[in-house]
Amino acid sequence: MTVGSAHHEPVVDELDEVWSSFAAACDGVRATQWDLPTDCPGWTVKDQLAHIIGVERMVMGDESPPPLADVPDHVRNEFAELNEPWIEARRTVPGPDVLAEFVGVTERRIAELRALPAERFDVVGWSPVGEVPFRDFLVTRVLDGWAHEQDVRRALGQPGGRNGAGESAVLDRCASTMGYVVGRRVAPPDGTSVRFVVTGVLGRWVPVVMVDGRAVAVPGRGPDEPTATLTMDQETFWRLGFGRVHPTRVLASGEVLVEGDVALGHRVLESMAFMV
Repeated sequence: MTVGSAHHEPVVDELDEVWSSFAAACDGVRATQWDLPTDCPGWTVKDQLAHIIGVERMVMGDESPPPLADVPDHVRNEFAELNEPWIEARRTVPGPDVLAEFVGVTERRIAELRALPAERFDVVGWSPVGEVPFRDFLVTRVLDGWAHEQDVRRALGQPGGRNGAGESAVLDRCASTMGYVVGRRVAPPDGTSVRFVVTGVLGRWVPVVMVDGRAVAVPGRGPDEPTATLTMDQETFWRLGFGRVHPTRVLASGEVLVEGDVALGHRVLESMAFMV
């Protein structure tokens, strides 16, 4: 491939998959459903679409609406504060019009990405997780889009979009962050081990062990007798990690089984929400 020619990058296909599924979930939404609340605090079904619109238009260099005089309580960081005006600007716009804008913006974005040369995806730049290659930034867009699609689907009572590229990216991010959750937020003594058993099509074992004051990811199932084991399905795992459900709720419903050191297990559950 010559420098400057278009390049097929798998993450662009994954992004297209997620956004197409998101649009399909909103096709046929009734007028009374656009303002339904979702698991994402402060946002309605329509707001979820506006969020994706705002991020992608900012990335593409479109002019942003003026900043809000009063920032809502659910806004927790500087990036969210930049995005909120895009959402507020669409609060009075009919849902079908916001959906049409979402489809137009995401199709435009995919076309731009497909036209990029291979070397562009290696360029390091800003992302919500730090300075990373551009393709890794796009992975954050895949997992963000999929999580918000699921917020919408739950609010509408319309399941779908499961076990594909988006959910895989979300589960990978949750699994890779459990060391931080255990080691930094809970900080148990050396020798402590916590095993997350995630069931489902994309399930996995996530064992972490405290060594020299740090949580170390270990291969396979980890120690034969972990200090605490937390068993849950993949939906519960990511919803806890993304702060979509409270630990007391999943414990009361039996969606999480804690074995071994129950007190430690509960502390871990209460610390799992890293994406807010």
